[in-house]
Amino acid sequence: MRNHTTVTEFILLGIPETEGLETALLFLFSSLYSCTLLGNVLILTAIISSTQLHTPMYFFLGNLSIFDLGFSSTTFPKMLFYLSGNSHAISYGGCMSQLFFYHFLGCTECFLYTVMACDRFVAICFPLRYTVIMNHRVCFILATGTWMSGCVHAMILSSLTFQLPYCGSNKVGYYFCDIPAVLPLACKDTSLAQRVGFTNVGLLSLICFFLILVSYTCIGISISKIRSAEGRQRAFSTCSAHLTAILCTYGPVIIIYLQPNPSVLLSAIIQILNNLVTPTLNPLIYSLRNKDVKSALRKVFIKRSFALGNK
Repeated sequence: MRNHTTVTEFILLGIPETEGLETALLFLFSSLYSCTLLGNVLILTAIISSTQLHTPMYFFLGNLSIFDLGFSSTTFPKMLFYLSGNSHAISYGGCMSQLFFYHFLGCTECFLYTVMACDRFVAICFPLRYTVIMNHRVCFILATGTWMSGCVHAMILSSLTFQLPYCGSNKVGYYFCDIPAVLPLACKDTSLAQRVGFTNVGLLSLICFFLILVSYTCIGISISKIRSAEGRQRAFSTCSAHLTAILCTYGPVIIIYLQPNPSVLLSAIIQILNNLVTPTLNPLIYSLRNKDVKSALRKVFIKRSFALGNK
């Protein structure tokens, strides 16, 4: 320990095996990140501005848009910064913050998708009691619970990771500070942190995924009992988008954190899909093809154009 210097910053080495592709990756990720920001800001604008969209379903979709904005912004601005030729260094506190917010928002996402599955379950299985069961108070409690639970989860993982001493190499062989990339740099036994971290993240995802499958099994049974083909189609369309987003989200997390020896390159590709591609697709999957959202956005732009015309 005496021959080592305490680490005060880390060096992010980036995506493995992508040397010489910095310009192409910068263009690709900049485009995807811009689409993520634009799509989710449009969703929030539509939901906030239209009283017609002040319903439980759109309330949770608004939370999902806030999550997508934060989740993609946790890792990609820094990566775009060093892909454009700037320093790869990140401070010790910056690395800790990146890991905390990544797992805070990731855990919140798991809980939020589970809550949204419950919302769809109540809407389809108990349509006449939907507004009574999913009232404003219940929605607020559920949304607050998802964010607070994610915060507690991230605090546990961050404290386990950064209570260890870091006094040797400071080169993180990844494009952001995540548990599998940071723990090997510690100067102390990391077996406890690895077991708790990997098991916690992987099992949490599996439990939430199982609850969602149970909800959608009940939903499928209820849909099969609907007599009219039009009614079945309408009920199925409200759930198909949610299922698509869930498969894009839970698959990568389970693959990464429940592998005994995950491939660094495979993990990086899966993480990019989860961190940037899914938040880009969510507005398209959930809302921007919805006629109510389109109508709300059209009204916003008409009002804006009218206000500018009067000036």
